[in-house]
Amino acid sequence: MLEALPEFLGAADQALAKEAAKQFKKQGLDIHVGVKVGEVTTTENSVTINYTDKDGNAQKLEADRLIVSIGRVPNTDNLGLEAIGLKANERGFIDVDDHCATAVPNVYAIGDVVRGPMLAHKAEDEGVLVAEIIDGQKPHIDYNCIPWVIYTEPEIAWVGKTEQQLKGEGREIKTGQFPFMANGRALGINKADGFVKMIADAKTDELLGVHIISANASDLIAEAVVAMEFKAASEDIGRICHPHPSLSEVMREAALAVDKRALNM
Repeated sequence: MLEALPEFLGAADQALAKEAAKQFKKQGLDIHVGVKVGEVTTTENSVTINYTDKDGNAQKLEADRLIVSIGRVPNTDNLGLEAIGLKANERGFIDVDDHCATAVPNVYAIGDVVRGPMLAHKAEDEGVLVAEIIDGQKPHIDYNCIPWVIYTEPEIAWVGKTEQQLKGEGREIKTGQFPFMANGRALGINKADGFVKMIADAKTDELLGVHIISANASDLIAEAVVAMEFKAASEDIGRICHPHPSLSEVMREAALAVDKRALNM
């Protein structure tokens, strides 16, 4: 895997990215970051990729196939925006306010053509928000509580801010982390890789971010979303009874670990 960015999974919490890189390496994935891809030549049976590595050295990779993934762009071409007095910005997105309203009265835009994460569940929530606004209601979306999921094996999911973001803001934080290796259900289904990491405010204990790499992380993150929507503290999750045996117990253990009170370590 040739990655142009200087870090692997730079948007994720560093602990999560480091664990993901370790797990993917065990699966046979060889990841090179900070590369610049140059000439690509093909034959009937192979592909040759010339690239410069992060140290500026010329390299060559011989492969059977080349899959190019350079992210996604908003699909706003040929929508006829000009016909209603609207236009996309320099990045191709439609500018909207906090309630998805465009510069044209009574015209809204949602999903992948507007700011924010290009996630189906985010688009769905925006669709509901706009429908409720049209109905005269007063809805609100907290974009900090939109969960992110990467559907790899193991899955990666998080909600809220990363440790590096919070430290960059000068926020005083405390963290708790608990491994699935110490969870009976994870061991029983042979899915014991990964962990849950929780970040809370050092003074108020309010949850600021939850980061998971594990089997079914996309399901487990929902508990964290609920907690953060209600401005819960890590102690709140730590005091909730979780079923045993279940993967969800690791959520509780990570919450308890924020104050160094994990039960099964």
